[in-house]
Amino acid sequence: MTVSPTIWAVTIVVIAALLAFDYFFHIRKAHVPQLKEAAIWSSIYVGIALVFGLLVFSFGGAQMGKEYFAGYITEKALSVDNLFVFLIIIASFRVPREDQQKVLLFGIVFALIARTGFIFLGAALINTFSWVFYAFGLILLLTAGNLLKPEDPSEEADNLVIRLSRRFLRTSEHYDGDKLTTMVDGKKMLTPMLLVMVAIGGTDILFALDSIPAIFGLTQNVYIVFTATAFSLMGLRQLYFLIDGLLDRLIYLAYGLAMILAFIGVKLILHALHENNLPFINEGEPVPVIEVSIELSLGVIIGVLVLTIVASLLSKAGKALTSINNARRYAANYLDLDYTADSAERDRIYSALVAEESQLATMDKKYRDRAKDIEQIRELVARAHTRHRDHYSI
Repeated sequence: MTVSPTIWAVTIVVIAALLAFDYFFHIRKAHVPQLKEAAIWSSIYVGIALVFGLLVFSFGGAQMGKEYFAGYITEKALSVDNLFVFLIIIASFRVPREDQQKVLLFGIVFALIARTGFIFLGAALINTFSWVFYAFGLILLLTAGNLLKPEDPSEEADNLVIRLSRRFLRTSEHYDGDKLTTMVDGKKMLTPMLLVMVAIGGTDILFALDSIPAIFGLTQNVYIVFTATAFSLMGLRQLYFLIDGLLDRLIYLAYGLAMILAFIGVKLILHALHENNLPFINEGEPVPVIEVSIELSLGVIIGVLVLTIVASLLSKAGKALTSINNARRYAANYLDLDYTADSAERDRIYSALVAEESQLATMDKKYRDRAKDIEQIRELVARAHTRHRDHYSI
């Protein structure tokens, strides 16, 4: 189905309006969003995406509708996985909690811009070179393999983009609200806020290299690729605050995403063989192979995600790992409260730390002691308790 320029224009205006609404009504005034606020607006954005999918079903047909939902679910899952890296970057730069919304919105806007560029580049390559499907399939298979490797969070928080940013962008030591520049000893300097945005923007480009081949493996309709990608990013800011502290609970998500990306990678290679014109493969003739239907793709994507999420939530080891990581994070944040101007942040973090300790106390010792640096974590938590007592005894 060919989408008219009018529909394209209306869609872009609606997406831009949603982003503008998000900024002027939620982010312009720095604040820490409450759980209720995050839950309501996250649900609204998911609802908008689902309603749009139903409209695609009604006006574009069943095939187009299935392609949209398959693409949306895949991109949404990849976006949630990206939140892990956003969390690490924000924590490593000690972004004040009340200003994290602006950083996340910038990340979403930059991600949309970067992915839109890759979408049209990918579409142009596909229309010109059919062998691009081989390349896309290989990228996804390599990405799936990388997801299965154990990763060190410190390495994720110190990637090439961040190292270059730290080296070439001279910044002040402290934030000045959400400003990008500040005055230090009479000299104008950049603030760490700009450094964070550069780091987020750079990682967005790396994310696009994985996500765009994935969705092109499900549909080559550029309008569907664009809208599924755009709506998957909408509400990501609210989702961050809604599931903050629970991201570590999804211990099997990386395995599920690896399976999905590997499946789509194989699907792309099969499609490339079906459309083959490379002279060194079957003498340049199409190879008679099975083509994977969109119905099967949608079923595999939903099935794998449901299985991995349920397995993660039911895992006793996952629950313990979540509480241990959260306790470490809350203790470290409590000991470094000079990064925020929010007076209520002290009690919020301490209450969250106590809640995680209570949760850990109900778990088997074998799960509680599973963390490699458990003794260092206990020492960190003890220091946080001492600091809290000292603060209120003054």
